[in-house]
Amino acid sequence: MMQSEDKLCVVVLFGGMSSEHEVSRVSAGTFVDNLDRARYEVLTVGITREGRWLCTEATSAQMADGSWEELPGNMPCVISPDRADHGMILFTPSGQVEKLHVDVVIPALHGLWGEDGTVQGLLELAGIPYVGCGVLASAVCMDKAVANALFDAAGIPHTKWLSACRWEIESDLDGVCDGAIAKLGWPIFVKPANAGSSVGITKAHDRDELKQAIALALENDHKVVFEAFVDGHEVECAVIGSDPAVATRPGEILAGAEFYTYDDKYKNGVSQVVIPARLSEEKLDEVKTYAAMAYTALNCEGLARCDFFVEHGTDRVMINEINTFPGFTPISMYPKLMEHEGTPVPALIDHLIELALERTEKQHG
Repeated sequence: MMQSEDKLCVVVLFGGMSSEHEVSRVSAGTFVDNLDRARYEVLTVGITREGRWLCTEATSAQMADGSWEELPGNMPCVISPDRADHGMILFTPSGQVEKLHVDVVIPALHGLWGEDGTVQGLLELAGIPYVGCGVLASAVCMDKAVANALFDAAGIPHTKWLSACRWEIESDLDGVCDGAIAKLGWPIFVKPANAGSSVGITKAHDRDELKQAIALALENDHKVVFEAFVDGHEVECAVIGSDPAVATRPGEILAGAEFYTYDDKYKNGVSQVVIPARLSEEKLDEVKTYAAMAYTALNCEGLARCDFFVEHGTDRVMINEINTFPGFTPISMYPKLMEHEGTPVPALIDHLIELALERTEKQHG
């Protein structure tokens, strides 16, 4: 494969082994369709649900519908952790091994084994710049219990919570339930600590539902997080950069279901986006301030989406979670918020790549 010397070689990673595989395929298509081909040589690498890495010439439509996996030109590949390679190794149909220099990677992966620090760690070993948060922030934000503990430590308000590991639950299920009920009241949100976007989450209204919710959460992770229900506006901020982090004013999603499900987010399209959120100017600014604080406290870089509740009645602002590689689908909030602030998707992608290259220069300069 011939490489252009006057263009930056950008690899877009998509797919992956998480429950958010399908969304990643659509998000990555946004990058593929909006990268300026005059500036960038674009390579796409799909990761199957089984964890195979294939360099593919799929279109964004083939990525989105899953047919990319069957394309005859796909080539097995790996990102080499050897810094002398600074890129990918392709295994060609003729049995040759080909090295490709890579300037920057866009890991458009959501959820486990992509957004959780694992791929970021590989890219750090390889010495290849990449878009988005580093290893620590990615891992911390993926684990809801660790993130909540750090929000507490940084003085960023959020709902009451507690967590329990599998062995605690198996040795004393009723004791864990008693503790959650006493601290949180009803209803209780029960979540796997590490599953990613809205997967395995239940709103429990009584002890039987709580036990079923715990069992479901344990199917997705060995650690369960319990959070008090907040009756409030759900709003989301886009944050970009670091030193300083710049947050947008929040937007909100008018959800179609009782709480914002994975299908609402990505498949049904029943939700409607409102930017800015229907809050007072003062509240919009407060949420924006907390977003930048939370992003900085958890060591985020590049980009992240910070999700908040604004409680009805009290107007208290509480952080819910940080997504370190937010969705980039046509209905996703992050690109819509940035566009509302005057940065359309192609310019946003250019800026994210610049930030990735700058960070590597600072680290190794």
